Amino acid sequence: MINDYEEDYLEEEDDDEYIEYAIRPNKTQIKREIAALFELGEELAELSNAQLNQLDLTDELKAAVVLAAGMPPKGARKRQLKFISSLLRNVDSEAILEKLARMKTQSAHAVREHHKVEKWRDRLIAEGNDALTELLDDYAQADHQHLRHLVRSAQKEAELAKPPKSSRQLYHYLKELFETDSATDNDDQPID
Repeated sequence: MINDYEEDYLEEEDDDEYIEYAIRPNKTQIKREIAALFELGEELAELSNAQLNQLDLTDELKAAVVLAAGMPPKGARKRQLKFISSLLRNVDSEAILEKLARMKTQSAHAVREHHKVEKWRDRLIAEGNDALTELLDDYAQADHQHLRHLVRSAQKEAELAKPPKSSRQLYHYLKELFETDSATDNDDQPID
């Protein structure tokens, strides 16, 4: 059986005789690579269609991943994941891993930003003017009057146990404020 790996030959000279030795691939290394591709296939099966579209997969590979995503975790899914790992051997899996890592980093960043906005919103509602003054010191470009109005409305809603309409509006305003501030910070940095 011909292996996917090329076989190299070493030749040793011993009194005009040549002895050839085949250098075969390390079976343990091959198994590790196959296991890594299997895990990559499992990761791909957990992604949404929009995320899969960002990865620039071949049509056959994408169809196989979508099919595996809809299968229950039993024998058929395992066979499908093995098929996916065999397809991954024929593509640049490093590029796919790189794009997956970037997607995870962006997701982690979005979660951090979400927590930051929630923390500020809750703090503004709980502490009122003290927190508002601190926020306005850090973000001078913010609309002071609109922000103060949103905070007061959210505090009233909380006191009267009304639906948190102003609280949601405050969240969206803070999110926009932080996003525009981070965008201007990135614009101010010199390009190397």
